Amino acid sequence: MTSTDAAFEAKLDDLIERALLEDAPEGDHTSLACIPPAARCRAALLVKDVGIIAGISIAEKVFKMLDPNCTFKALIQDGQHASYGTVAFQIECNTQALLRAERVALNLMQRLSGIATFANQFAFEVEDLPVKILDTRKTTPTVRFLEKWAVRVGGCYNYRESLSDWFMIKDNHVEACGSVRKAIEQVAAYQKKLGLNLGVTVEVRNLVELHEVLATGQVTRIMLDNFELPILREAVETIDGRFETEASGNITINNVRRIAQTGVNYISTGALTHSYQSLDLSLKIIRKKEPED
Repeated sequence: MTSTDAAFEAKLDDLIERALLEDAPEGDHTSLACIPPAARCRAALLVKDVGIIAGISIAEKVFKMLDPNCTFKALIQDGQHASYGTVAFQIECNTQALLRAERVALNLMQRLSGIATFANQFAFEVEDLPVKILDTRKTTPTVRFLEKWAVRVGGCYNYRESLSDWFMIKDNHVEACGSVRKAIEQVAAYQKKLGLNLGVTVEVRNLVELHEVLATGQVTRIMLDNFELPILREAVETIDGRFETEASGNITINNVRRIAQTGVNYISTGALTHSYQSLDLSLKIIRKKEPED
């Protein structure tokens, strides 16, 4: 992992500690029973799938949390493509520690690699077009920071990290306020009162709401939610560069390119972090060759 952000690393350490405790609250009884405390072994992570790898450095951190003296050799880097049979890393480690850390390391890597792979597929579909594919807040609670990292590894982009770093006026806000205009005006007043300077996205569901937003202004981006392609194209032409444009709703691998070709600046999809398929990875202990008689 290239991130040097101290807060990121602190959250990662805390997550790993909690995951290890969850998986063996009273110890790994099977390994404690079968394996001598001082025994050491070599193992390799085998990729049994095709996709983008994410989490090599995270797996290393998991193993080293239980055995600081383990030797970890990455044979592929985060963000690189792996095919069936690729060996992602090799490790020499205390055997009890390796077996206790195995599932936590693999659970994280399989899911993060699945997200990175899915993100890469989306990015590939629009690589020649001036559009950015964004994730959403539809993430696993407490693991968002890692899932959003995996999205970046795969070549897509992050939207807001939380409710606190970007305003997003959606349909429920509009219904609660009474109108799009009123919601926008209240956000502007709130920003001024607190001295904030955050981006503002407003969701519109039809061309009537779009024209209301255009008449009101005071936003950064207009989210065009679940627009049919001809109407989406018309909306982008109507906005005509006055505000950033974003398409959302029912975005799939099969339609993302057609949506991008309407000229929107951004396409946001929760699928990146909730509809991916985990990569199949397997950690195998390498037996030492027995001497011949």
